[in-house]
Amino acid sequence: MKIGLGLFRDSLNERNYRFAAQAGATHIVAHLPRYFSGSTPHLSRGEEDTGWGDCRDEPLWSYEDLAGLVADLAEHGLELAAIENFSPNFWSDVLLDGPRKNQQLEDLKQLIRNAGKAGIPCIGYNFSIAGVWGWVRGPFARGGAMSVGFDLDSIDADSPLPDGVVWNMRYRDGDPDAPATRVSDAELWQRLADTLHALVPVAEEAGVKLAAHPDDPPAEALRGTARLVNQPEKYDRLLDIVDSPSNTAELCLGSVQEMSTGDIYETVRKLARRDRIGYIHFRNVKGRVPHYWETFIDDGDIDTAEIIRILRDAHYDGVLIPDHTPEFDCEAPWHAGMAYALGYIRALVQQAEALGPATR
Repeated sequence: MKIGLGLFRDSLNERNYRFAAQAGATHIVAHLPRYFSGSTPHLSRGEEDTGWGDCRDEPLWSYEDLAGLVADLAEHGLELAAIENFSPNFWSDVLLDGPRKNQQLEDLKQLIRNAGKAGIPCIGYNFSIAGVWGWVRGPFARGGAMSVGFDLDSIDADSPLPDGVVWNMRYRDGDPDAPATRVSDAELWQRLADTLHALVPVAEEAGVKLAAHPDDPPAEALRGTARLVNQPEKYDRLLDIVDSPSNTAELCLGSVQEMSTGDIYETVRKLARRDRIGYIHFRNVKGRVPHYWETFIDDGDIDTAEIIRILRDAHYDGVLIPDHTPEFDCEAPWHAGMAYALGYIRALVQQAEALGPATR
C-alpha cells in the first residue's frame, strides 16, 4: 500500500511537496478545478453561492499542463496518483443533460487521453448535481478541534440550485427566472450510464482508471436532485454498468460509513477482492445520515486498523490519502492535521505488512 496526500490547486507548490515527502507520502492526488474564488472553504451556506469558485472560463487541462505537474512532483520524489474531480464547466451539460452534452463528452475523452499520455493512472470524479452541500463547520472533533459535520434536520434539503450553478460552482451566467433544477434517480443513473459507455472505452485505451466517489453527504436527495452512490450496494450497480478494470471506485471510507445502512468492512472487502478500487480516501467519522461529524483518524466509528488488514489480505497495493481531517489549534492547523493522519496511516500499514496475512 502506498501513502499519498491530496492537494488542491492553490496548494500545489514546492513547500507542500516537501511537506508531503517529509511526512512519508510518496504520491499526490491533485485537485485542479478552481473550487474557491478566495480562501472560503467549500462548505455550503444554504442558497448563498457567493464565494464559490467561478469556472466559466476555465480551459480544458492540456497534456502540457498535466505533464508539467507530473514533472514538478517527480523533482521532489513524488508520483501523481490521480487527478480528482473535473471542473464543473467541463461537464455541466453531461450532468444536466444539456445541449452541449455531446461536445463535453468529446472534451472529456481528450482530457482522459491527455492524462494517459502524461502517465497519470487515475481520474477521480463525483457524478453529482449538488455536490458537497449542507456541511457546517465547527469544533466537533476531539478537544474542540475544528471539523465539519452534517445535520439533515437543520437544513432545507430541497433548496433549489441557482440557475447556472452545478457542484456549488458557477459555470455560466444564471437566469433568475429559470425553473428550479430537478433530477430524478432514474434520470441521474441514465446520465451516468451514458457517460460511462462513452468514456470507459477511451480510458481503457489510454491506460487510465476512472474512479467514482460516493455521495457526500450520502442523503437520499439534496437541492431537488437525486444522489447516486448513497448506499454501499450502489457501488455494485455503478461498476456493473461497464464491467471494466477502468471503471473503478474512488473509495471514501468516511462517506461509506456515513451512509444510513451497510457494513463498511464488507464493502471494502468486496471492492478490494474485485480489484475495483482506484484509490482510497482514508478518514474517520462518528454518526450516520441524518447526523454525523468528522473526527481524527483514530477517534471515529471505523476500526481503521481492520480496514488496513482487509486491504492487506486482498493484496491491495494502491494509494491511501487522508482527503481531509480536523485541524489542530496551532500556527499550521492544516499541516498539523495532515501530518497526524499521515503518520497514523503509515504506522497502520507498516504494522499490518510486518505481521502478514491473518491465519484463520
